[in-house]
Amino acid sequence: MSDPVSITIPPTLFLSDADVASLADWGAAVAALADAYARPVSDAMVPPRSMARGDGHWLRSLTAVSPSGGHLGCKLIAASTRARRASYLISLFDQETTALAALIDGNRVTGLRTAATATLAVDLLAPLRPLRVAVIGSGFEARGALDCLRTVRTVQSVRVYSPTPASRERFADSFRPDLDITAVASAEEAVREADVVLCAARSRDESPVLRGAWLPAGCTVVSLGSTLPEQREVDEETLALAACIVADMPDEVEHDTGDAIAATRGGVHLPDKLVSLAALAAGTVTPRRNDRDIVVYKSVGSALQDVVIAEMLLALARERALGTPLAASIAPVAK
Repeated sequence: MSDPVSITIPPTLFLSDADVASLADWGAAVAALADAYARPVSDAMVPPRSMARGDGHWLRSLTAVSPSGGHLGCKLIAASTRARRASYLISLFDQETTALAALIDGNRVTGLRTAATATLAVDLLAPLRPLRVAVIGSGFEARGALDCLRTVRTVQSVRVYSPTPASRERFADSFRPDLDITAVASAEEAVREADVVLCAARSRDESPVLRGAWLPAGCTVVSLGSTLPEQREVDEETLALAACIVADMPDEVEHDTGDAIAATRGGVHLPDKLVSLAALAAGTVTPRRNDRDIVVYKSVGSALQDVVIAEMLLALARERALGTPLAASIAPVAK
């Protein structure tokens, strides 16, 4: 048996869901992701996710090496389809010592990283002026995407649509009076004249909720709600019209999302359009040829995003003396 390495390491810090809620900072999250995506990241640093399945339950694992040089991280999601419950855990290990630096309740992290990464994409793609924003959906992803965007960019006006009138009115009311926001009766009406479309909704029958025929010239579309082969959010014409499709995980977007699969079947050659968010952040691609081109950002989520946001939370927790130091932890061993 290997002996523990004789080094002095700080105690593992546990961050509860309440800690994460108090530490959540949209600006810091976007800045952390912008820095991470501008650094070199190899495929080996962010391998494909894995899932173990049982009868009515599953465990998903997402791992990544942070390009900051700080931590190795893993997000675990345990879910029971029978009980309709899930738990989220993020572990961070120090890259130099391999010490377990933190255990973090990951319940809110998915929402934080999804909204912050979408805002980073919009900031890189949308024109540098006050933005007219359309929101399709009124759930937590739509709320987070709009809330984060307005902390980073100036939002001139918002039109929101979701199928239930009470839900869209409630969504609009929650942003007033800080935003000029109107609940409208159709997705087409919301999209009309928009600079940015935040799409975070799917229909009950998985038919597209956004159609390319509605899109004004120069629009930036963000698609967050379709991440599996059986799910649909935007139609084939949206992806056909796009001069560029930016993806956080290009291979997964192309082969594992219902929107991309349908577009490919419809004759859209996606490899000619797909670029990585990392390439966009590094400035190595030009997404638009002119200001009338439509561009799309499509997200499936990435372990890189989870780990970078977890690192940000850990740094803020240490600064503010938040979290619970654990009495015992995992001691690194010599190998």
